[in-house]
Amino acid sequence: GFNKSHSTAYALISYRTAFLKSHFPVEFIAALLTSERNNTDKVVEYINEASRMKIKVLPPDINTSYANFTVTDNNNIRFGLIAIKNVGSAALESIISQRKEKKFASIFDFCDRVDSRTVNKKVVESLIKSGAMDSLGLKRAQMMLLLDKLLARQARKKANLSQLTLFSQEEEQEKIPE
Repeated sequence: GFNKSHSTAYALISYRTAFLKSHFPVEFIAALLTSERNNTDKVVEYINEASRMKIKVLPPDINTSYANFTVTDNNNIRFGLIAIKNVGSAALESIISQRKEKKFASIFDFCDRVDSRTVNKKVVESLIKSGAMDSLGLKRAQMMLLLDKLLARQARKKANLSQLTLFSQEEEQEKIPE
């Protein structure tokens, strides 16, 4: 009894998987890639399977990729940003929320708009090295050279915003209800 019941369940799962792979191949591969995003060997295996099936897996892009692997309008798969090492979900939330307002025009724009507490130097380095920032117009080596200066500039701007002047302190006191 035990073997028959399990073999029936496995047969059903195999049938459904084969159905999805044959009728919805792009969505199927995208789902597989998303489910195995932490296992580099499996991601490589599924990307090879996608190319065998004549499905393009497009590189990550800071302006078009989402956290998970997604299907594009022309039946390609866009690489998910969560599969890039050192890029966490908090950093992605910050990046994607800023991108919804307006796409990033340059690495300067990117560093000015994202939250530096979640999108730190390691995250930006990983995004640059993975090619996710290639659409911003500079070469990867140029962006890596600019990175320290950009992050220092961002820290200075945030420090200047948090400093109070004599006049801003008076304005704040006026706004406090009595």
